[in-house]
Amino acid sequence: MSTPREPAYLDPYQSACHFPDVSLALEEPDGLLAVGGNLTPATLLNAYRSGIFPWYSDGQPILWWSPNPRAVIYPERLKVSRSLKKRLRQGQFEVTLDHAFEEVISACATARDDGAGTWITSEMRAAYITMHRLGHAHSVETWRDGALVGGLYGIAIGQLFFGESMFSHTSDASKVAFALFVEQLKRWQFSLIDCQIGSPHMTSLGAEEIARSAFINHIDAACRTPSLAPKQWRCTLSAQTPA
Repeated sequence: MSTPREPAYLDPYQSACHFPDVSLALEEPDGLLAVGGNLTPATLLNAYRSGIFPWYSDGQPILWWSPNPRAVIYPERLKVSRSLKKRLRQGQFEVTLDHAFEEVISACATARDDGAGTWITSEMRAAYITMHRLGHAHSVETWRDGALVGGLYGIAIGQLFFGESMFSHTSDASKVAFALFVEQLKRWQFSLIDCQIGSPHMTSLGAEEIARSAFINHIDAACRTPSLAPKQWRCTLSAQTPA
């Protein structure tokens, strides 16, 4: 009988943790690869460039994942439903980039009735705020009458955007943010959006599942290839309806 595989242990005192090959990730729970380490910018960048992301709850050690299959969206395959196109044409929302990163991640971290969002610990929130200040993490905000009603955040490396979380306080607010953001990513020549794990919400926007090996092959090139994105992302997105 073979010995059950265990996740690797990462030294929390290393300034930049390095990860084992993702092929060593567990099948159950799907994608668990390593435990421990830290959330320094160098460690996080190493993780994302390797197809790995942190996901854990308060009271747990840092858990690192690389699930198989991987949920992704190819920007050119974005799905915009008839109802979402109508919402975009109505012009009820203003959508911005990097105007309120801390507010967006705090809204994403707020526990909801279904428990979603609680995995964004205070430690993780602080780490991604640091990543934002260094220019690696970005937010998309949806505003209505001057109030923040939806948005999302993630990490950008080269031509790849690694989505982390989104929230919505009013119908379609996060979908509007995402649709206009993807159109901007297309203009900046981003080639892929990582959605990590599939969900009905993301599937409705065009997410599909690909093998982890295909995902790794893609990010190897995409993370090394510069996009057309400016150094500073802070701007207001056009409300033009995606085709």
